[in-house]
Amino acid sequence: MSGDEPFIAAVKPLVDAMGGEILPPDEARDEDVVLAWEGVDVVAVRLPQLADSLDHILAAMERRQGRPLADLDRKAKQELVRTLEARGAFAVRHGVETVAGALGVSRFTVYNYLNRDKGA
Repeated sequence: MSGDEPFIAAVKPLVDAMGGEILPPDEARDEDVVLAWEGVDVVAVRLPQLADSLDHILAAMERRQGRPLADLDRKAKQELVRTLEARGAFAVRHGVETVAGALGVSRFTVYNYLNRDKGA
């Protein structure tokens, strides 16, 4: 498996964004996703556990912001919570606690952000 194969280069940004891992197809386990191109298995993708995905999403958001999420103003934190809710972050066990920790706010504040949107 060469890293400069066009197919692998094309899927790598998506796999990285999900927090997945690229493997040779012969190392795939049952839960991995094997991607084929023109009838040939090219690469296997090992998806992260849901809780790890949330940490990965938060880290990516922090990189995009260029600063710690806790340093964002209230409005930006509310928008971030809306985005995370749309991505299913709060369906993950301890999702609210994880997000609250990353934002430097309490669980109560995260719930307030969520409920504020539902009331609007």
